[in-house]
Amino acid sequence: MNYRIEGGNLPVVIISLNPGESVQCESGAMSWMTAGIKMSTSTGGGIGKMFGRMVTGEGLMVNTYTAEQAGEIAFASSFPGSIKAVEINGNSFLAQKGAFLASFGNVEQSVGIQKNVGGGFFGGEGFLMQKFTGNGIVFLEVDGSAIEYDLNPGEKMIVDTGYTVMMDSTVNLEVEMVKGVKNVLFGGEGLFNTTLTGPGHIMLQTMPVSSTAAILYKYMPKTK
Repeated sequence: MNYRIEGGNLPVVIISLNPGESVQCESGAMSWMTAGIKMSTSTGGGIGKMFGRMVTGEGLMVNTYTAEQAGEIAFASSFPGSIKAVEINGNSFLAQKGAFLASFGNVEQSVGIQKNVGGGFFGGEGFLMQKFTGNGIVFLEVDGSAIEYDLNPGEKMIVDTGYTVMMDSTVNLEVEMVKGVKNVLFGGEGLFNTTLTGPGHIMLQTMPVSSTAAILYKYMPKTK
């Protein structure tokens, strides 16, 4: 398997498969493919797995594309931004809802529950995230550009709502209320910030869909 990411700010990942190799994606994610690649649809592990995908913003069913002969298959991003390939080798990581695009290899997707419940309700990243384990490559959709950091043990990154794409399972997520009445009322940053504490790798995004939608809403004509 080889892959390349093209398209600039409107990206697509094009995966070259050898005979017998397969990729998985949520239903409806495939953009185009060459002849000789067969699709099969399943629950991806039963009702429990299907429900887990539903609550984390993914489709109910999983499509598996297997090459009967060498060919290419493409998955385009649903929003202007980036596509990032995250390799896992027996480790695991958590990703925001709706970030999953496709995967290759022995990758298991499940529900990742944040340790800090308050972080889920108030931090904007969602109490339920997607958890990926196994060995392979996971392709993630990123809103805008992806900025990555490797946090040392105890090192912290304070992140505004919606800017976290993924983090290693070793990273701790907590929520801290913005201090100071003036900051809360006039700072424009909301009541809470998400604090990510290392060790581990994190990926942030520069243009969350929710923030973009809020800005665009200001310019939409209002009905009287």
